[in-house]
Amino acid sequence: MKFIPYDVKTGAENMQTDNNLLENAVKTNLKEPVFRLYGWKPACVSLGRNQKSDFIDEEFLKKNNIDVVRRLTGGRALLHDNEITYSFICPESFLKNGFNVVKSYKEISQILINAFNKIGIELDFGGIKKPLKHPDYCMMVATGADLCFDNRKLIGSAQFRKEGYILQHGSILYDYDLNILEKVFKEKVDTSSIITIKEINPEISKQDIINLLSNVNLD
Repeated sequence: MKFIPYDVKTGAENMQTDNNLLENAVKTNLKEPVFRLYGWKPACVSLGRNQKSDFIDEEFLKKNNIDVVRRLTGGRALLHDNEITYSFICPESFLKNGFNVVKSYKEISQILINAFNKIGIELDFGGIKKPLKHPDYCMMVATGADLCFDNRKLIGSAQFRKEGYILQHGSILYDYDLNILEKVFKEKVDTSSIITIKEINPEISKQDIINLLSNVNLD
């Protein structure tokens, strides 16, 4: 597996890097997976591939130095701020269940489950309660791609496929500012449906998570 160490970039740079990695995999007929870790600076709202942007208050984002970018992947928007983001690129044929969307999500996410188990954080695909409406904030929406701790969402992931290759990337919440979240998304955020690393164990630093994920394997 090719590992790309944690780096901090703007939202546009991060999405371009993921896109470039996918395009290169297709172009070179890459056989091995690529695993990348990254952060965002400044904070950035990423919109799903086909998501409407009518909820965005551009003036508020500008005043608070928050960028906006659109992802290759679908789903709803995320505020990327105090988190660690991963991306995983591989041929569909590399996975046992690469041609099945739901099963491939779980197969790739098992890498994260195994890693977090090493520090006593047991993650699973346990469901969170479904919202009564359709919020713009991705972490409040339950999907089969979520990794949860105690039935609260910690990691939200999404996929994009091109010419037999999979790009899966996801947001691992370290912490968040509830006030900023609610102002960005113009809605109440049900914190009972999400959880952060800091809530699970405040003694685990963001660097600890980066170090943990920098040593993952595919076993």
